[in-house]
Amino acid sequence: MEEKKQALTVNVVTPDGLIYDHNAQIVVARTVSGELGILLNHAPIIVPLAIDEVRVRRVDDETHVDWIAVNGGILEVRNNVVTIIADTAERERDIDVSRAERAKQRAERTIEEAKATQDADSLRRAEVALHRAMNRLKVSKHN
Repeated sequence: MEEKKQALTVNVVTPDGLIYDHNAQIVVARTVSGELGILLNHAPIIVPLAIDEVRVRRVDDETHVDWIAVNGGILEVRNNVVTIIADTAERERDIDVSRAERAKQRAERTIEEAKATQDADSLRRAEVALHRAMNRLKVSKHN
């Protein structure tokens, strides 16, 4: 009888529902404090995530990595379950590149306008929007 390989369960949840649910060998995510790698039997942890990509190496495919653009949120590890809760998250295959490009251009224009009018709040929001758009474009290139 073949022994079942132990694995992490990885779930990514947004207000729109579950967008990712697979078994993994390793999960790598960028927290606000730096990069974090999670393997089987990781200690329980809850950490805030940065706007960045999450990499998941599945158990059933030694060579393939799933890439997910996450716009902040939190990551929790408990009992070999990795749960990411984010406002928005997209798998590389689901990213609309032209929409992300338009969002990037919009954010760049807003940054220039905010600098010209010295509107600090608009500048900060536009910089976050630019970071999100650039993250989505970066992740889409892994597809």
